[in-house]
Amino acid sequence: MNVKRRTALVFSGLVLLLLLLILVNLRTGSVTITGAQILRILSGREGADDPMAANILLQIRLPRICSAVILGGALAVSGYLLQTFFRNPIAGPFVLGISSGAKLVVAFVMIWCLGRGIHVSAAGMIAAAFAGSMISMGLVLAFSLKVRSMSMLVVCGVMISYICSAATDFAVTFADDSNIVNLHNWSMGSFSGSTWDNVRIMALVTAAAMVCVFWLSKPMGAWQLGEAYAINLGVRIPLFKAALILLSSILSACVTAFAGPISFVGIAVPQLVKLALGSAKPILMTPACFLGGAVFCLFSDLMARSLFSPTELSISSVTAIFGAPVVILMMIRGRQMKERRG
Repeated sequence: MNVKRRTALVFSGLVLLLLLLILVNLRTGSVTITGAQILRILSGREGADDPMAANILLQIRLPRICSAVILGGALAVSGYLLQTFFRNPIAGPFVLGISSGAKLVVAFVMIWCLGRGIHVSAAGMIAAAFAGSMISMGLVLAFSLKVRSMSMLVVCGVMISYICSAATDFAVTFADDSNIVNLHNWSMGSFSGSTWDNVRIMALVTAAAMVCVFWLSKPMGAWQLGEAYAINLGVRIPLFKAALILLSSILSACVTAFAGPISFVGIAVPQLVKLALGSAKPILMTPACFLGGAVFCLFSDLMARSLFSPTELSISSVTAIFGAPVVILMMIRGRQMKERRG
């Protein structure tokens, strides 16, 4: 198939899937809202006639959908940046312990502030999550200087994740009973409770980071062909590496701050998108990963709140069910390709 035609087909499919899932998510819930009602409410013609349906749609479902789209896309792009940086298909915020580090610092900040009756702002949550992400990333980079094997580096990342999760559980154990519920719901990962204020902040942070990622498309393409090639093209390697780390940490921190740690999206989506496109060009992969992450998280959120309704599953439980098999298949496929080359 022609490369341009394949690319157009993949992007068209992702956009159509995204629009379809947005419609299904708007309709689905404890209160069913028809397509005709959705159109009337969005156009402002039914708010006075059915205020309950309008409130559910505009203040509950729509902010939640926007959160899933923005944060799902941000997490997939964060995973793609880490995979590009480490040149490893299973590198991701969750596997390398970056999400767990963000979770740990945010949990401590929430416990300290809530115990003193202090409201934690969205900016404060993002700052705490970013600090935790950078601490975990710093540890991973320190290990990478000593451990040359990527498989061992991934194991180190998993160990960091376990340590951070254990420390978080320890902190939650000694938190006030009134705070444990909030911490537990957040730590399991969920897009519920999103507000328009949250959506605005996460949209601004993600949009700024995405502009920078697009700006790095050419250096990323050179880096994929080898460090020596990138240097010959004039890429400032230390600055480029720092930019990748910062952007990945910012995107991952934004997700963790608003939705908690979400697993496997940052690993599985870039691999599926790369397979679908048949190309690893950053200028194509970046928007495709964002769309793929949005589709994956919207679908997972739909499953989380509708499979066992009225009981809602954590988003990480659903993303793990669909994402883990993809990672396993990719590892097997990569191993087979190495054996054939050998």
